[in-house]
Amino acid sequence: MLKEFREFAMKGNVVDLAVGLIIGAAFGAIVNSLVGDIIMPIISAGTGGLDFSNYFIRLSSKIDPNVTSLADAKKQGAVLAWGEFLTLIINFFIVAVAMFLVVRVMNQLRRREAAAPTPAKPTPEVELLTEIRDLLKKA
Repeated sequence: MLKEFREFAMKGNVVDLAVGLIIGAAFGAIVNSLVGDIIMPIISAGTGGLDFSNYFIRLSSKIDPNVTSLADAKKQGAVLAWGEFLTLIINFFIVAVAMFLVVRVMNQLRRREAAAPTPAKPTPEVELLTEIRDLLKKA
């Protein structure tokens, strides 16, 4: 059973998947930072300091009406965190656009490689004439 597991784990697809997963996690962290540290502050500044993440609807009467922080409201009772949901939707679209751009660039690079002219193999007659020329140079 150990041998079978080792064969499974060392297959190329599993290793490729592991590398992709690790790179994906790192890319996710970069995108989260891009959204949280760059894009959302710009949106917030453009909307007059609007912070979507603290917008919620109180679903419990136990929640103090003066609480403005989502974290504090969640401690007191049930809330509908629609601002956090909106933030995650914006994050999703930013990730989707970023992935689209990455895939688009990769496809363009592949097309360039495929379109690059490969040197044509000489015909048998040209090969024979080349050999004759080389032999005459040696003589």
